[in-house]
Amino acid sequence: MANSDWLPTAWLGKKVDADGPFGALRKQIDTLMDDFDTGIGSKTDGFYVRSNLSETDKEICITAELPGIEMKDIDVEITGNRISIKGEKKSENEEKGGDEGREFHRIERRSGSFHRSMTLPFDIDPDKVQASVKAGVLAVTIPKPPEAVTKAKKVEIKSGD
Repeated sequence: MANSDWLPTAWLGKKVDADGPFGALRKQIDTLMDDFDTGIGSKTDGFYVRSNLSETDKEICITAELPGIEMKDIDVEITGNRISIKGEKKSENEEKGGDEGREFHRIERRSGSFHRSMTLPFDIDPDKVQASVKAGVLAVTIPKPPEAVTKAKKVEIKSGD
């Protein structure tokens, strides 16, 4: 078995046989990685959103790097247990004409649309979600519902006698 057999199929760009002895594991890995690969955006436009997901006992926080993107061009949508962050980064080469007309000789800064979706293990209350942007980083804070907040509970051990 090759090392690449353990990578998510979305990363390989091809389907891998999931019927072998580790077929169930392969399917679980692919399902888990779906949110990370398919929600990033089209690979043809070259614009990717880097994000982190962190958790405390009371909330989940998603941060996404969105440098150069205006807040009016960002949408955060919630449907059930799924959150989607999407938007568009406008290209500088759209500026033409006037005294500041530019002729670009090289363009390395990417532009285009992006879409990032994540599925959480509970339904999200959209009225309690908070989002803010600071220094080009979007922070979305999602409070966990009371039933999702787990607290440690000591279990009494009884004698089997």
